[in-house]
Amino acid sequence: AETLRIVWSELMIDAASLDRRLEEMRCALVAAPNEVSASLVIPARQGMDNVAKRLALGVDHTVAAFFGGTGSGKSSLFNALTKLDFADVGARRPTTSRAAACTWGDDATALLDFLGVDPHRRIRRESILDGDDENYLDGLVLLDVPDYDSVTTAHALQVDRLVPLADLLVWVVDPQKYADAALHEGYLRGLGARQEDMVVLINQIDTLPAGGTQALIDDVRALLLADGLDKVRVIAVSAKRGDNLDQVRELFRQVSERESNAARTASAELDSIAKRLSVSVAEREATLDEPATSDFQEQMSRSAGVGVVADSIATGLRKIFPPSLARPEAPSRVSVAAQASTWLHRNTDYLPQAWVNSVQDAVSDPEGLVTGVTDLVALVPLPRPRKLLIELGWWLGWIAVLAGFGWMFFKNGGVPSYALVAVGVLSAVASYWLRLRRANREAAAYREAARGRVDQLVNRDMVKPMQAVFARHNRLRAALAVEKAQA
Repeated sequence: AETLRIVWSELMIDAASLDRRLEEMRCALVAAPNEVSASLVIPARQGMDNVAKRLALGVDHTVAAFFGGTGSGKSSLFNALTKLDFADVGARRPTTSRAAACTWGDDATALLDFLGVDPHRRIRRESILDGDDENYLDGLVLLDVPDYDSVTTAHALQVDRLVPLADLLVWVVDPQKYADAALHEGYLRGLGARQEDMVVLINQIDTLPAGGTQALIDDVRALLLADGLDKVRVIAVSAKRGDNLDQVRELFRQVSERESNAARTASAELDSIAKRLSVSVAEREATLDEPATSDFQEQMSRSAGVGVVADSIATGLRKIFPPSLARPEAPSRVSVAAQASTWLHRNTDYLPQAWVNSVQDAVSDPEGLVTGVTDLVALVPLPRPRKLLIELGWWLGWIAVLAGFGWMFFKNGGVPSYALVAVGVLSAVASYWLRLRRANREAAAYREAARGRVDQLVNRDMVKPMQAVFARHNRLRAALAVEKAQA
């Protein structure tokens, strides 16, 4: 199994760093238009737009939102905590159909406009009429959100939109529906990254028999643990009797005073977007396989006949009467295609298929490789069959040997004849050694020059296009700031 470890959370979270991260994610997505599916890009861009709008509103407000199912009593709890009879409850409206908001301090007009709260569904504490008995909650925005289990689609859409935007997720449950699958499967199990910003309020404990509260709390905690949520706070409350409401208000005070809480929420939403997009990148950075590339270049060189021509030079130039040297030939398309396919596989087998396709589109096709390597290798000149000084030394040496022996035969020997033979033999041997040395040197020079042309072609038409795709992949991976690790 694989888990995702979000690296960005290790960095200091502030508006500037979030703005930079947001811009990097956007630019990286623009640079990968064909590698990330539209089904991921479209919601990711919408989510990033929401984060940008949220950051543009500043990070001075903390949004706490009540989420709950029908009959959980979250609207009654909202009224009890705000000490205002504002949210629709009980017989007046069986379900919450529109979000309501209460603010402490300023009226947070721009923020509530962004959250989609109707102007007539807003109320402000700490106004002139309310006095200042709750100024310790300044900056808090409390939302009463429509029921998540409503049969009305518009209500569910409001919930889905507000979950990622709230700084504190307050899940209100009742003793009858606290195990509701719509809550646990539809929401809680997918919010593991935000569990420190969640609290579960078990409402209506006034309806429980004596001693039943702790058992209910234990059941709720067991369900949360099964959801992978071991850090979520659970508080048993009663909107009717006021049980533990002071504890909830204290929690609100702590959350509203926490520095950059809105920025933390925006960061968590970027983490969530990055997690969804992370399936589009590989588990590690894309890097060039140097040994595979060297093997590919060697195989291309061999296919172009570089080795055959070099061997022909090495053996031909050693001979007294050099034969015609071998010429480079166009490599087999089938062979080149197989070599290129092997090289691509060795370099991209760990990448998602979309990136593999981009690499294949970027590099040269087999026909282009065949034409390119044939033209470039043909530009490497072949050496001349003979070297004048070497040939003169060889032939003049043998002439001197013959002259020396002739002198011995016709003039009855003498020092000059022996000296002439010795000089001739030395000249012939030296010339032969120089011929061998030249043959090896010319063969090595041709091999190096031709291999250099092949390497040039591979680098230009294969390696550089692949590295350009790798750079875009690594840029996206770095922008997402995630690492996949074995669980």
